[in-house]
Amino acid sequence: QVLLAETGGGLVQDGGSLRLSCAASGRTFSLGVMAWFRQAPGKEREFVAAISRSGGSTDYSNSVKGRFIISRDNVKNMVHLQMNSLKPGDTAVYYCAATVRVDFSNNYSTYDYWGPGTQVTVSS
Repeated sequence: QVLLAETGGGLVQDGGSLRLSCAASGRTFSLGVMAWFRQAPGKEREFVAAISRSGGSTDYSNSVKGRFIISRDNVKNMVHLQMNSLKPGDTAVYYCAATVRVDFSNNYSTYDYWGPGTQVTVSS
């Protein structure tokens, strides 16, 4: 069993920055790819970014590429999402996700573990 917990959400103005963090606990040695998803009201859960087990490879959705950076610290069992140049369209609940798989996937059904989510609101 793996538990995930996100922190760092909040309210920020258009063009601002936020850094989300996700702490993993439990059987963390089993984890492969970790990712961030988001879900806005009335919309489906959307892939944001993913990072490989080693942290050496990353994948981003087109909507955040060049603005967001995902990183991973396997010593502290943490994953971070640095979000820059935020837009009102980035407003959503952001979820940390993890899987035992080592291949990238942007399909939320692939992921085995989920955090409860943290709200990010970008005001115009």
